[in-house]
Amino acid sequence: MFNDISGQKVPETTFPIFKDDNWTSRNYNDIFADKTVVVFSLPGAFTPTCSSSHLPRYNELAPKFFANGVDEIICVSVNDTFVMNSWAKDQDASNINFIPDGNGEFTEGMGLLVDKGAIGFGKRSWRYAMLVKNGVIEKMFIEPNVPGDPFEVSDADTMLNYINPEAAQKNEVAIFTKHGCSHCTKAKALLAEKGIQYEELVLGENTTISAMRAVSGRDTTPQIFIDGKHIGGNDELTQLYS
Repeated sequence: MFNDISGQKVPETTFPIFKDDNWTSRNYNDIFADKTVVVFSLPGAFTPTCSSSHLPRYNELAPKFFANGVDEIICVSVNDTFVMNSWAKDQDASNINFIPDGNGEFTEGMGLLVDKGAIGFGKRSWRYAMLVKNGVIEKMFIEPNVPGDPFEVSDADTMLNYINPEAAQKNEVAIFTKHGCSHCTKAKALLAEKGIQYEELVLGENTTISAMRAVSGRDTTPQIFIDGKHIGGNDELTQLYS
């Protein structure tokens, strides 16, 4: 069982970082002093859940976090700086700052350093997320201590819902579009203005007009679905959010 240390200060650690062909570092004051910071920590760079779900969703929802008082989003992993730099480049996660806890000092101080030797990882971080204000942990979301790599509570949506339930998106939105469609551009702009994330299906790229016609019964774009329900085109979307 891992201890929830909400109300305590995070460990005062200095992190060596190789950046722009030079060694530099970030320390406790630089990261946490007089700031509101979301930290999420995971077992390893380039690993499946970390790369496909945990990190990308924090990067995707970052504008909502920033709009709700978060100054910085930090991803911590017990990896060296070169691995973390390569992972950051591979993920194109420009909204996230990557912190290499290469020696595991920060993670050990959090009481969340675990032995992953059975799968050849050595000592790594347990998966968790926390909201830190001026160096003090306000809230922790620690994955349950069960075998494997659980991913149930440290996700970006859970954290955002804690910070501001009204900011958390509760609907799944998909939009069929095509290149050069002005109504598609307007619809996407409206969704972005409302802070709504969506999956875009572009005719001729990742879907076909036949597929769109089959699910919507229409030939024109855009065609928008919310929670699987067909809303219609840009006019209907505008009316819905007016």
